[in-house]
Amino acid sequence: MGEIRNFRSGNQDGPPPHGSMPRRLAAIIVGDIVSYSRLMQADEEGTHARVKRIERDLIEPSILEHHGTLVKTTGDGFIAIFDSPVEAVRCSIVIQQNLVGRNAGLPKHSRIEYRIGVHLGDVIIEPDDVYGDGVNIATRIEGIAEPGQVYISGAIYEQIKHKVVCGYESLGDRKVKNITDPVRVYRVLPDADAVVGTRGRRETILIFLLAITLLVIASGALWYLLAPGRLGHQAAAPIVAPAPTPSPQPPPREAAAQTPSPSPSLASAPPSPTPSPSAAPPREPEMIAVRGGSFAMGSNDDPTERPVHQVAIKPFSIGKYPVTVQEWNECAAAKACSFTATGKDDAPVSNVSWTDAQQYVAYLSQATKKPYRLPSEAEWEYAARGGTQSKYWWGDKLQPGMAGCKDCGNLASEQPAKVGSFKPNPFGLYDMGGAIDQWVEDCWHKSYQDAPGDGSAWSGGDCSSHVLRSGSWKNDSRYVRPSNRDGYDTNVRYPTHGFRVALSP
Repeated sequence: MGEIRNFRSGNQDGPPPHGSMPRRLAAIIVGDIVSYSRLMQADEEGTHARVKRIERDLIEPSILEHHGTLVKTTGDGFIAIFDSPVEAVRCSIVIQQNLVGRNAGLPKHSRIEYRIGVHLGDVIIEPDDVYGDGVNIATRIEGIAEPGQVYISGAIYEQIKHKVVCGYESLGDRKVKNITDPVRVYRVLPDADAVVGTRGRRETILIFLLAITLLVIASGALWYLLAPGRLGHQAAAPIVAPAPTPSPQPPPREAAAQTPSPSPSLASAPPSPTPSPSAAPPREPEMIAVRGGSFAMGSNDDPTERPVHQVAIKPFSIGKYPVTVQEWNECAAAKACSFTATGKDDAPVSNVSWTDAQQYVAYLSQATKKPYRLPSEAEWEYAARGGTQSKYWWGDKLQPGMAGCKDCGNLASEQPAKVGSFKPNPFGLYDMGGAIDQWVEDCWHKSYQDAPGDGSAWSGGDCSSHVLRSGSWKNDSRYVRPSNRDGYDTNVRYPTHGFRVALSP
């Protein structure tokens, strides 16, 4: 996957060394742990170990995945730089969403939460150092961010506002320490609908309060005019009917957004919505019946795929294609899935957490009275191999036109191709490698040691993460192998994650 380079960060406020130094424009991420001193005081060794795990398992891989460079990690934070502001913000969102999943089962006082600030600025790069006002501003923005939130500068916002699928809430111009000019700051809301909901709720409250205020004023004026004794002194005075009170108008959105308000956490999927009883019957995914059999599961290519072991599979059916945007949005229209997906109807639905996928199969099962579910990891690999035991289902060498991946030599794009764009495997299944990462039922285990041999889902152990198969259009060809496997936080969405359904006989 490449190498993460670490720079030593010098004194950001000190004078630069003499001589000509390379400069570059970079998107800078600064992250810092909330209440780090308190956490260390309560459990020094445990906190240190947890932070190191987060750095190793989450922060460093996320930076690498988004083509960034890790500048440094400290005891309580990190600094990274990116060529692309879009990738910097995406990386920040992924880190915060993953931390939500990791903290879900912990008491609030034990959670490791980060504040993250992102800024676009000119920085000075040395072989082992990076510094400049760009880093200082990102640090100041991080300092005013709320726990679990990503705050960005106006410079970042102007670069990404039409390129990253999320919402933004303007927090106005902020004066920050040691920086002459005020900095425009925005809060990032990963769900594009979240900012509309936040503003809409605030506007509704403002309108309601304004209406109450006008009503109280009008009532007071009426009482003053009609109070006992008041009419006797002013009998000769004409009574003038009050002018109609104009209906209060919602304040401008930008003005409403200037005042920070509590916003949804960069959080995972909400609880399953209640299906609408009047929703139209769903179209059922096209299924392929798979005969049972026995196969050698796993490979020696990666430690997570070992040991290779025999698994007996019972007959089952599996989706011919991954679940599409159109199929998902029928669930959303029935109010059984928690968000409306974007993209073309025939593209695979993406940015789906494992919990979201469970919402869909529960909806489909209830609507059709059939036991739809996610496939087990063993079922998925058996189906993906299509009766073969080679590196790929078509052989041991990569061939164009067989899968959608970063180096597969075709249909490279910023999004997955429509389902069925590549050749089917011998079982008649499409996109069983590349195109879109696919959730399966199993909890994540780092190897196959003690894995079940009957093809059932492996649910024991820590289920805060679940298994993903297939690889995606953003991964390279090694992820396309049927044996490839990975784990990801159960409740966290990511742009390349989708799924397909299975059905028992």
